[in-house]
Amino acid sequence: MIHYVCKYTPIELFAGFGETCAVLEEMPENFEMSDQIAHANLCGFGKSVIQAVLQGKADELVMVNCCDSMRRVYDIAASTGKCKFLYMLDLPHDDNECEKEKFAAAIRRLKEAYEKYSGKTFDKAAFFHSFAKLRTETKPYIGVLGVRVSGVLEDMIRENIRMDVDNLTCTGGRRLTVTPEELEKMDEDAMFLAYADGLLGQMPCFRMNQSSRRTALYLDPNLKGIIYHTIKFCDYYGFEYASIKKNIKVPLLKIETDFTSQSAGQLLTRIQAFSETIEGSEDMDPGKGISEEAREKMASGVYYVAGIDSGSTSTDVVILDQDGKIKSTMIIPTGGGATMSAEKSLELAVEKAGIKKEEIVRIDTTGYGRAYIDSGDDSITEITCHAKGAHYLNPNVRTVIDIGGQDIKAISIDENGAVKNFLMNDKCAAGTGRFLEMMARTLGLSLEEMSTRGLKWKNNVVISSMCTVFAESEVVSLVAQNKDVADIIHGLNVSVASKVGALAARLGQNNPGEYMMTGGVAQNQGIVEALEEKLGAKLYICDEAQLCGALGAALFAYEKCQAAK
Repeated sequence: MIHYVCKYTPIELFAGFGETCAVLEEMPENFEMSDQIAHANLCGFGKSVIQAVLQGKADELVMVNCCDSMRRVYDIAASTGKCKFLYMLDLPHDDNECEKEKFAAAIRRLKEAYEKYSGKTFDKAAFFHSFAKLRTETKPYIGVLGVRVSGVLEDMIRENIRMDVDNLTCTGGRRLTVTPEELEKMDEDAMFLAYADGLLGQMPCFRMNQSSRRTALYLDPNLKGIIYHTIKFCDYYGFEYASIKKNIKVPLLKIETDFTSQSAGQLLTRIQAFSETIEGSEDMDPGKGISEEAREKMASGVYYVAGIDSGSTSTDVVILDQDGKIKSTMIIPTGGGATMSAEKSLELAVEKAGIKKEEIVRIDTTGYGRAYIDSGDDSITEITCHAKGAHYLNPNVRTVIDIGGQDIKAISIDENGAVKNFLMNDKCAAGTGRFLEMMARTLGLSLEEMSTRGLKWKNNVVISSMCTVFAESEVVSLVAQNKDVADIIHGLNVSVASKVGALAARLGQNNPGEYMMTGGVAQNQGIVEALEEKLGAKLYICDEAQLCGALGAALFAYEKCQAAK
């Protein structure tokens, strides 16, 4: 098996030697092995290639000198002596006639190198028969752009997007305009030149100079949205993302991974929310998902729906009546698993409402543990639910800021409460409810005490680190220096506000409209005041702020029932 890393690799060439090729997309749990011999700031994909080589998973490998990282990876891989066949293919930056000739010569050198290594003879007939048929479909699709995506991530995107997905990254969207029928009629020189032309004629990656051909993709009427992927420490595609987000007219989601298997799980909520943004959070087929038993209860005129928000810190429930009014709410700490907490919270909410659980005809779930709640009829991302709940509580809100237990979200919504755009920070606990809990514990205070005590600050204290571990050490040091606790808390509030404010600014809205803050941290007056100063605007805060996600889920359940009538 010959592995490769780039769509410009002449994989059909190896079919002429009777060999099969596969994209190298090894996603290790960590980079323990590669970190021992590679620079810490090497991109995650580069490290994954080195790790695969060290583990003996890529003993025949063809690389392309597409960037400085790949050159470094090649040198490191060569130094290990683990590859039986390792080759660096020289790829031009353009597709003019001169570059085509150079690339054709490079392909022939690769052919000769493999002949020498393998002792096999190149079979033109097998080469010709290996070409895939050109795709001619023109269906609406979501384009995955940016740097290479792993098979795991691509599968996740395809499973959660309800329309065609076209992988147009480094290894995807591999389509050659040249056909075997054309090649068969040529002598060998012309054949390799035409082959090089076909390879270079693909949709260019950002490394190539044909920017006009790449820009034309963004004007494709069938392109309904873009998921733009970058890898940590990859500069190339960060530049392109910054340029296209100003002008693109379709929904755009940026995701970043470090190319480990652990990073994929962080992205599920973003991908599902993006799908909901494009296609609507529910298939509003009036009868779908509503049982006959539920219909009978609805026909009686008295029925209820519920929304459950299974968060990392708390599990929240909202029950609505048949008129869409809040009947009961409940908030309990999450513990013992999502299912157990959801059942307990719902049980308490039902008891508080003075109704029977059997009178609830539909339950929609959201939040961190939504997929693990067995009693739910449907699950919706917390991003879409917070938008729906915020609009219900204040129709004038256009920007929602949610500081949850383990992540921060900034959500732009339209006049109907639908999500226009969103950004999340969920890679670490910086600025989240967990961060504030840790700081309160370090100061020996409750969250309630921390919320009010910081309002009495007198002197600015700068907390330079947002990392929970480093910030804790910094707070301990400030306490040792006899800094006033109120000043330290204010410094923490300002640091959180700076992080959240920067996230909101990245939404890129010319008119952010009225702001609303949701989640439990909305009750922290110190954070609210610091964030208002950072945003230069007032935040709408209501008593139901922490229940916003559960309320949104309940509203979706209610709308589903209304549509089924």
